[in-house]
Parts: sequence; C-alpha cells; structure tokens
Amino acid sequence: MPTLRLALAQVNPTVGDLDGNVRLIREQARAAADAGAHLAVFPELALTGYPVEDLVFRESFLAAARQALHQLASDLAADGLGDLPVLVGCLDADGPARHAGARRNRGVRNSAAVLHRGRIAASYAKHHLPTYGVFDEDRYFVPGDALTVVRIGGVDVALTICEDLWRSGGPVAAARRAGVGLVLTINGSPFEVNKHEERLALVRRRATEVGAAVAYVNLVGGQDELVFDGDSMIVAADGALLARAPRFTPHLLVHDVTVPLAPPAEPAADEATGASAPPPDRSAASAEFGVRRVWLSDELAPPPGPRADGGIADPLTGEAEVWQALVLGLRDYVQKNGFLSVLLGLSGGIDSAVAATIAVDALGAERVFGIAMPSAHSSAHSRADAAELARRTGLNYRVQPIQPMVDAFLANLSLSGVAV
Repeated sequence: MPTLRLALAQVNPTVGDLDGNVRLIREQARAAADAGAHLAVFPELALTGYPVEDLVFRESFLAAARQALHQLASDLAADGLGDLPVLVGCLDADGPARHAGARRNRGVRNSAAVLHRGRIAASYAKHHLPTYGVFDEDRYFVPGDALTVVRIGGVDVALTICEDLWRSGGPVAAARRAGVGLVLTINGSPFEVNKHEERLALVRRRATEVGAAVAYVNLVGGQDELVFDGDSMIVAADGALLARAPRFTPHLLVHDVTVPLAPPAEPAADEATGASAPPPDRSAASAEFGVRRVWLSDELAPPPGPRADGGIADPLTGEAEVWQALVLGLRDYVQKNGFLSVLLGLSGGIDSAVAATIAVDALGAERVFGIAMPSAHSSAHSRADAAELARRTGLNYRVQPIQPMVDAFLANLSLSGVAV
C-alpha cells in the first residue's frame, strides 16, 4: 500500500480577517510543501474564521469570502504550490434557500474546498448542523446532501466537517459504503474539560466503523467566548493513534500514513478538465446518502527523505488544561480586538490575583497594569498581598487610595436609616 504524507495545519484564524487568514493559509501550505506533503488540510472555516455568526447575512461578506477563496487558489499556484492539493474550510452560497420567504435565493453552506492547480477542484458541504450548546448552525446554514470523495494519488479520500463525524449515519455511513481509504474531517471543536479523551474515542470509533484512517484537524485559538484547543490527530483504520498535535498552540502535524489504493478508474471528462463535479451517485451502493466522486490523480510519488513521524503530544489534563484555555482565550481576545494592554484592580484577594497572573501569562508583564485602590476597609495584609503579587509577576503597579472619593460620595448622600 502507498504512503500518503499528510500535513494537518492546526491554525489560529481571525473571524472576518480574510486577508490575514489567506496569508496564514499560504504560509502553512508552503511549510507543508517544504515538508514533502502530498496533501495539506486546514480546519473548519479557516478562511473566514469560526464562528462567523451573523456575518453570513451580509451579502458583501459572502462575496468577499468567495473572492478570497478564488484568490487563494490562484495565489497558491503562483507560489509554486499548485500541484499540492489544499483542503480549506470556507463559506459557499450554492445551497437551496433556507425557507420559502428567504431574502436570498441561495442558502449559505459551511463548506470545504479542495484547491488544486489554481482552481477549486472539489467541494463538500457540511451535512449535520449542530444546534446545541454554543452552536446554532441551523440559523445560518443549509445542510449538504452528498459526500464528496476525491481521488488523490490513487487514494479515495472522503471529506467531512466536524459534526458529521460526531453523528452516526449520513457522511460516515456513506464513506463506509464508498470504500474510501482515508477520511479527512476539518473541525471547529471548542474546548471542554477532558474533551480530548472524548475526541480520541470518537475518532477511533469512526475509523474502525469506516475501515479507513481518519485525519482530524481542529482550530486553535480564542474567539470571543469560545476557545479552540487544537488536538489534531491521525488514527489508523484499526483505531491505533498514529500522531497527535499539542493543544492550545498552532502546529503543523506532518505524518506518513499507509493507505490502500482505490481500484483503477478513468476520470470522467468533466473531472479531468476541472468543470463542475458530476451529480451525486444515488445508486444502490449509496442510496441513503449521495456520493460525489472527483478525480485529481492516480499517481503518488514516494514522500521525500526519511519517514515523517508527527509524534504523539502529551495531552494536558486537570488544572493545566484549564489554565492554558484561560490564557489562550484572554490572549486572543486582546490581540484580535487590537487592544494594547489590560488594566485591572488588585485587591490583594484571590480573584484579582488569578486574573492578573492569567493576564501576565497571556500578554507579558509589560502589557498588564494593576492598580491597588485601598480604602478604610482594606487591611494591611491585603495591601501587602497586592504589592507582593505585583513584585512576583513583574506587572506595572501603582497605588491609588480611594478613601477621599468615598468620603466625598458619602458626604453628598442624603439618605437616612441605611447602612453605608
């Protein structure tokens, strides 16, 4: 069986920053090519950032996102990376209208596009749209209705997006019936305590169900109230964990995977020329969920150099993972909103001590400003603790007594019978 060198780009995009996200994808695609990858894979909605939420209701943003996707395909070819298939999460507006009274004729889809030789060679639309917890994707998207299987280097590769893997049936069942050799799943899976264990169990289960290796790539970074912890991984068809990226940090996971060749087949004329893919195959073999097949190549050159081993990062657990999630979430909230520094009050208590330490870990002491605001109710002990915290962390520190302001405020109150 041939060896496919995969590059899973665990990246940290910014919602709405199309130009910045394009630059990020180009940089990581170059790194993947330099590592000898046969295929580079980026997370869910990596091009637009995730979650896009109500940006999908702006026609101007949808048009800009579509233009950015075409420009990215052209840029990759201009960078000399045209022969490297690049799978990237993106928006598409080619679905049916969400309902009869919809303002636009076409529905928006949460999609994945394969970019190859300067064009969009294949695409897939997410089928299962989550509507629980922090997710409300049914508000924004229409579901896809067919699995896309791409022939890359003689290997049949199925494309799925996040929730498609979490639910049985649909794309997972279609991938099994289609006899694919590899499943790619691109994800925007937020952090939860111990979720890394749940993810691994899920990917192992799906790999054995489909009978194919599963490559799982996840976003990393903070976006408003959400934190994405990465934890990208590759699992063999027998459920063995082959490679795993570190959590809470961007990482390019490059690993050689042994995969079966698909039966030889001649590409259809439209597949070979890069025109629209044929309609989904709804034959008896795929009656429950359509399968759309796209041919790119049957030739797979041996990967250069020694075998690539992405390694298995030690996952953080307990307080360590919670701390890293808090640090990453704060850092990205500050960075992505363009703030230069943060300011917080230091009371000498545990709450402000923890908040200040997280801020220093996230931003560096020089960008954190702490102010102690003692009053008549502040003990000498709490004042000393605030000063000691500032000394240990190295943050910028000043003392601004507030008792004169408290006295002036109370003197102007005309209340009686109230404890103040």
